[in-house]
Amino acid sequence: MTSWQITRLIAGSFILLALSLGIPGSPLFHSQWWLAFTAFVGFNLLQSGVTKWCLMETLLRKIGVKSGC
Repeated sequence: MTSWQITRLIAGSFILLALSLGIPGSPLFHSQWWLAFTAFVGFNLLQSGVTKWCLMETLLRKIGVKSGC
């Protein structure tokens, strides 16, 4: 897998996990503050789309994951 694929898998997993922990109807509900984490991940996705730079991809490349196109 390439760095951009792993980044999207991690972001999607974080969003789904935070939603399951932050929505009161969820069986895994813990606190609505988890929704702030969802907003944080969404903001980072927006920022990376505008600036064409993503910290997660940079970190993955530094540990040896091949860069994607």
